[in-house]
Amino acid sequence: MVVTPPDGVTAPFTAAIAEAETLIASAPFVTGEQDLAEGYDYLAGSISAILHLVRARSLSHPVFVTSTGPYSKMGLDNPDTLYYHADIEPSGTYRVRGRRGTTTDLSFQVLRGDYSPTEVPGGADAFDDRRVPVAADGGFELTFGPAEAIEPGPSSFPLGEGASMLAVREVYSDWSERKGDITIERVDTVGSAPDEPDLERVARRYRTAAKMLTARIHTWFNFPKWFYLDEPVNTFTPPRPTPGGLSTQFSSVGHFRLADDEAMVITVPRSDAPYQGFQLGSMWYISLDYVHHQTSLNSAQAQVDPDGMIRMVVSHRDPGIVNWIETTGRRTGILQFRWQRTDTPIGPESGPSAQVVDIGDVAAHLPYLDHNRIDAEGWAERIALRQRGFAARMLG
Repeated sequence: MVVTPPDGVTAPFTAAIAEAETLIASAPFVTGEQDLAEGYDYLAGSISAILHLVRARSLSHPVFVTSTGPYSKMGLDNPDTLYYHADIEPSGTYRVRGRRGTTTDLSFQVLRGDYSPTEVPGGADAFDDRRVPVAADGGFELTFGPAEAIEPGPSSFPLGEGASMLAVREVYSDWSERKGDITIERVDTVGSAPDEPDLERVARRYRTAAKMLTARIHTWFNFPKWFYLDEPVNTFTPPRPTPGGLSTQFSSVGHFRLADDEAMVITVPRSDAPYQGFQLGSMWYISLDYVHHQTSLNSAQAQVDPDGMIRMVVSHRDPGIVNWIETTGRRTGILQFRWQRTDTPIGPESGPSAQVVDIGDVAAHLPYLDHNRIDAEGWAERIALRQRGFAARMLG
């Protein structure tokens, strides 16, 4: 039997790639080849991620997939976080099983809708593992579904109208911590097999992928405009609940512009929150290389001064201190603090302050300079610890 292939099955997706390429090339913050190279690499990661997501997506037989990661970055991904999600629908009943790792935080969030160029998704419910009965060996089992279909109890969570995604985040402080494991099954389909994809379904995947790709590029172009770029440069907002994020998470944000001979000295109190982290991002709204460079620090990694303050220096040139945050050659970018697993609001007094100084004057702004110094050998060991900690996540 001779089968005549249909015309243009991949055409919507290839057209979306071309549109995305145009958006990357015309981005207002592109000033040179490095910006373009990063933009096209960001596009490659987005293409890879979206093709994977549309092929893995199944409402009848859901699985957890990586939402964003080191090779498919988006949405100012936190270097300390593993992101997973599964697609769900309000009429389904789902059983989630797992084993708690040693990471600082494990959280769950039921989302309605998705991030789009015009809005962030609503969160129907968000909670961390303190609300979950966890056995002595770390095991847990949760049920999500319509209120009338699940038994009330601490392990049961009703799905509200419009529920479309179950997001899971595991957050590291010390990168020697170990992740747990997690699975999901739909109770009315477990033990059965999904239908094999036919030609129409495969074609529909390409059409869906096309829409997802252009929406992804548009969305994260707009996100910094909403929450970052209207703020004065080289400053931070007071801590505030993270838009579209967890109820137990606060953030303080900003954007930087630094000349080659300038540095930003950031001072922030060491928080009692279980997780406190800081990172830089590029103007593509993705994390910088956090494996081979120290572009992020959390309160377990950072050196804390004797007065309880964490002092970091953001700069192009190495100031010779432990808490140097590398810009990796970028003159502009995103600044982000996060506090997570908090029981009380993070007030302005717990937020950061920043001062831009000449790189040669950094020492004068560090009251514990001798405590802060590090040599080349010590720095190499810090980077080696980052590389080993990341490798242990098995995220190749």
